Amino acid sequence: MKKPKVSEQITKEAKKIISEGEGETQEVIDMCDFATGLSRQLYGLTMPSERPEHRLQEIWQPLGVVGCVTAFNFPVAVFGWNFCLAAVCGNSIIWKPSPHAEGCADLVKKIWDEVADEHKDLVLIKKGGNEAAIELAEDQGIALFSATGSCDMGKALAPKVAKRLGRSLLELGGNNAAIVCKSADLDLTIKGITFSAAGTTGQRCTTLRRLFVHSEVHDLVLTKLKKAFSHLKIGDPMDRNTQVGPLISEQSFKQMQEKLTSCKSKGLTVTGGDRIDHATEIYVTPAIVETKEHIDEMNEETFAPILYVMPFTELKDAVHLQNSVKQGLSSSIFTNDVRESEFFLGPEGSDCGIANVNIGTSGAEIGGAFGGEKDTGGGRESGSDSWKAYMRRTTATINHGEELPLAQGVEFD
Repeated sequence: MKKPKVSEQITKEAKKIISEGEGETQEVIDMCDFATGLSRQLYGLTMPSERPEHRLQEIWQPLGVVGCVTAFNFPVAVFGWNFCLAAVCGNSIIWKPSPHAEGCADLVKKIWDEVADEHKDLVLIKKGGNEAAIELAEDQGIALFSATGSCDMGKALAPKVAKRLGRSLLELGGNNAAIVCKSADLDLTIKGITFSAAGTTGQRCTTLRRLFVHSEVHDLVLTKLKKAFSHLKIGDPMDRNTQVGPLISEQSFKQMQEKLTSCKSKGLTVTGGDRIDHATEIYVTPAIVETKEHIDEMNEETFAPILYVMPFTELKDAVHLQNSVKQGLSSSIFTNDVRESEFFLGPEGSDCGIANVNIGTSGAEIGGAFGGEKDTGGGRESGSDSWKAYMRRTTATINHGEELPLAQGVEFD
C-alpha cells in the first residue's frame, strides 16, 4: 500500500494534518477511478446536416504535452486532477511542483515508474522556482499550460502563454465568503465555518475568509464561533488529535501579522492570531476580526487563518458584498429557507465557480468541475466535462452521397 507513504510525505512537506494528507491521497486514487471510466466516455456529438446525404461529427483529439504547475498546499491532488484527465485524453505531462513539496513529486513519480512499464515518460518532473514555471509558460511545445497558485502568479504567467497563442488552464486564488441567514441551523453552521476557516491552517484556495451573518443571529454566531476556535487542537500535524498544523513559512506568518496589525489600527476587535512557541514550526491561533463594514483588508486574500465577520440585514446586500471582490472561487450560504438558497444559486446570486448550500466553502468532491471566475482564472479541473480542456475538437463533415451540394444553398455550377 502506497497511500500511507504518500500521505505522510504530504504532511511532512505541506504541513497539513495527517487526516488531510490521507484525504488528499485518496482524492488522487478517486481521480484514477474516475478517469478510467471517463476514458470510455470522451464523447463527440453527431449532428444532422442541412445537406442531403451528409452528416456532421465532433471528434476529440489529444493535445500533446501538458505543462502542470502546482502549489504547496495540495502537492499531490492537483497533479492528480491534471494527470489523470490528461493521460486518458492521450497526453503526457511535465509537472513542476512547488519547491516546498518536491519530495511529494519525487515519490509520486517513483510510484508511477514502478507500474508504468514503457509509459514512464508520460510523467516528467521539472523542478525549480519561478524561472521553471516561466520556461513552461513560454515553451511552444507545451500545448496546455495548467497552473494553480496565486492570482499574482497567474497574471504574471498568463501573458507569456498568450503571447505564443497557447492554451491556459488557471486555477488561482480565492477570497471566499459565506452567508449565514437567520434561519440557519447554527450547530451545523459553526462546524462548517470552523473547518472552512481554520482547516489546513487557512492555506486552501477555498478557505473561508469573509463571513456575513444576519444581524438577528450575529452575536450568537460570533460567540459560538469564538468558542469553537478556542477549542481547536493546534500542534504536530502527524498527531491524529491535531486539527490545525503549522503555517508553511515565516513569510506567511509575517503577512498574517501585517494584516491583523492593520485591522487593530482601525480599532477593530481581533481575537486570536497569536503565535504559539515552538522550536521549529510556526503555529498560530486562527484569528477572527469583527467589523461593521467591508474594509480594504477584506478585498485581498491573505493565505493564513484570518476570518472577517460582518453583520447584514438584507440578503441581496450580503451577496453584493460577497461578489464585490476580484476573486470568484468558492462561496456558501447557510439557510433553511429554499427561497434564499435558490436566490443564492441563481443569476443574481453568487458569481463564484463554486456555490454551496449548508456546507462550507472548502472540501470539494472530484465529481464536479473545480475552479472559479474573475481573477481566479476561469479554468476548470477534476470532474464533469473538465476533460475537454485537455483535448482539441475537430468538426468533420462527411459526404456519403454522389452529389456535392453546398451549404446555405450556394450555387457554383
